[in-house]
Amino acid sequence: MWGRCGMQTDVTALLTIAGMALVTYLTRAGGLFLMKRVTFSPRFEAWLNCLPGAVIISMVAPSALSGKIPETVAALATILVTIRFKSIFPAMLAGVGTVWILRTVM
Repeated sequence: MWGRCGMQTDVTALLTIAGMALVTYLTRAGGLFLMKRVTFSPRFEAWLNCLPGAVIISMVAPSALSGKIPETVAALATILVTIRFKSIFPAMLAGVGTVWILRTVM
């Protein structure tokens, strides 16, 4: 099933995953550690607070504006659910569910 070095592959994969998790944790923890020790201007803080939304929009907009019906309708459904419920979880369910249903039907 795994070939000649099956056990070695498992150990290598686990060590790789553990190393990646450690690096991810240290990056985030280091960022939080540094951010607590630095003071920013109110304008820069406002920019930092807007950054996650801008990143999400930059990833979603090309798909939503691609001209494909499921993606466009899902983006609209996500926006409407967000406005109505003011919560990310129902909005994500609406978007993913809408794309899934429309791709299945179409």
